[in-house]
Amino acid sequence: MLWRLISTLGCMFICVSSQSAAQKRRCVFQVTLQNHKYTAAGNVSGSVQLCENTHCCVGYFWLVDGRPKVDILACDVVEKSCPDATCKAQPRFNNYSKCVCNTDLCNSNITWSPLSGGPAHTHSSSPAGMKGRKSKQHRIVGQGHFATVFQGRYKGSAVAVKVFPAAWKQRFIAEKEVYELPLMRHAGIVHFLGTGRRPDDGSWFIMLQFAEYGSLHSFLSKHTSSWTLSLKLCQSLSQGLSYLHSDLLHHDEHKPAVSHRDLSSCNVLVRADVTCVLCDFGSSTVLRCCSGPRSRYCHATDMEGHAQLGTLRYMSPEVLEGLVNLSSSSFLLQSDVYALGLLQWEIWMRCCDLFQGGVVPQRLLPYELELGAAVTLESLVQHVSYMDQRPSIPEHWELLLQGPALKELLTDCWDAEPDARLSAQCVVDRLTSLQSFNSP
Repeated sequence: MLWRLISTLGCMFICVSSQSAAQKRRCVFQVTLQNHKYTAAGNVSGSVQLCENTHCCVGYFWLVDGRPKVDILACDVVEKSCPDATCKAQPRFNNYSKCVCNTDLCNSNITWSPLSGGPAHTHSSSPAGMKGRKSKQHRIVGQGHFATVFQGRYKGSAVAVKVFPAAWKQRFIAEKEVYELPLMRHAGIVHFLGTGRRPDDGSWFIMLQFAEYGSLHSFLSKHTSSWTLSLKLCQSLSQGLSYLHSDLLHHDEHKPAVSHRDLSSCNVLVRADVTCVLCDFGSSTVLRCCSGPRSRYCHATDMEGHAQLGTLRYMSPEVLEGLVNLSSSSFLLQSDVYALGLLQWEIWMRCCDLFQGGVVPQRLLPYELELGAAVTLESLVQHVSYMDQRPSIPEHWELLLQGPALKELLTDCWDAEPDARLSAQCVVDRLTSLQSFNSP
């Protein structure tokens, strides 16, 4: 399978764990070939997996002729909430169910009740031209706290269908509103194809462009890249963020600036042409309002209690400490730029041309080398805010022709002071200047 979105939705929320190496969770392990990604969630010995990044065991299964058939038994991919000690099956979509639990080998015994399934298709309600058409759902490819993503087909083409249970209508609405802003179609933002609702269970769905290489997290885990390809990834990523941040008025249509607020390698997709697109706008904030008929796109939201949205290790120092000025659009935008600096570091650390004569390091998340795979809020505040530390930049880069400019770009993105950071457009301009360098 080309496309993997498990990491994309798996990283929708803060990954916090206080596990020590001696307390690693043990889960029953059984996966099919197309779900081999779960193998990377921990060391496998026979039918048991020792979790690396989570204390949660998961089970996914299909309902076939009234009986559950296992699809996945494994450690969860990343840390998420799993309050139950036993694995209680929860219906997800199209006779597919999931359970998650927090005790050793708990996914070996699933508490299951018969599930009543609906037809294997949905009826789209928008945009114009899609009403009444069918979008057939296939294999589940992503699971998050608020939504499930399915690989499907629409008009003969592969699509991603992000399904929100009826209870999460507000999360669906929040993401839908960002996708439906005027002038939101851009090469650096995943293409929005429409929304709809299932009549049988009341769930809501968003239909999106199919991204062949899955998340940036998944892509970097599997691939190294050349100087040219790494630059292409960084440029397309930065161009997408610059456009998201832009405030545009064109032919009486107004696109306000939008802060992503959960920018991570799990919320960036890689298309077949090896360019990045932004996705997952459920935590995003529309920053500017327009006066006039399109003022419905203005968010006069109550931001209290939302200072620490996002994925933990990508939070800027001011967000980690809860000191971000939520009434200031510039502060929210610059928090995105901090995360952009970390993403560029992730990409360049997999560039084989920057490690000539040596070995390209295995794929690392920001601060994984310094703080381990399961970071905590306390450890990040200490390391990032109090000690003012950032991910290590290899010393030998200083000896490369483009090394100093590359280092300056990264440090200017993740500066401790939000006002001192580059804008997303300045990052685009800096990357353009790096095109003058050939491969090291």
